[in-house]
Amino acid sequence: MAPILLITAATLILAPLHAEAQSYRCVGKDGKKYYGSVIPRQCVGLPVEQLGPSGAVIQRIDPEAEAKERRQKEAAEAKKREGEIAAKETARRNSALLATYTSAKDVEEARARALAGNQKAILQIESRMETTRKRQAAYAKELEAYKGKEKPAKLAEDMRIAEQQLQEQQAALAAKHKELEAINAKFDEDKKRYLEITGKR
Repeated sequence: MAPILLITAATLILAPLHAEAQSYRCVGKDGKKYYGSVIPRQCVGLPVEQLGPSGAVIQRIDPEAEAKERRQKEAAEAKKREGEIAAKETARRNSALLATYTSAKDVEEARARALAGNQKAILQIESRMETTRKRQAAYAKELEAYKGKEKPAKLAEDMRIAEQQLQEQQAALAAKHKELEAINAKFDEDKKRYLEITGKR
């Protein structure tokens, strides 16, 4: 009888150890269940159940859900940082605006100065274009004397240079007209922000 009792006692002692050893469980990608005292290799990256000594589930581990939660948290933190940076930049710009203007009238006066400078540049470019066109007309008249003949290389080069200069001047004029729109847009925005910050109307 003694040996039988010894075996029974050993079984009772080992039973809880066996249950404790199988403390993780999952269903693998192959649909089979896997157990282990540590997370089985087949369970890596999959939802895992942690089991207590009695075999009851005490915790569920879902790597995908945790990764998703981590990504969401990181995105929320990044958005918060961006918001803080934007708020600081807005405060800086508002401070600079108030240091530049003391009234809405100041904004309009600054606009007028900027527009005057732009208009002066436009007039200068138009004047150069007129001069270039006169040179082209002179070259064209000179070219008439060479009808049916080979035109001089210098005349051909002068005409090429004049055409190139006119194209450059036309591009510069277009840029100045575009700048005109940008100037008005800037001061419209400055005036709007100034009135919003100060509460003036």
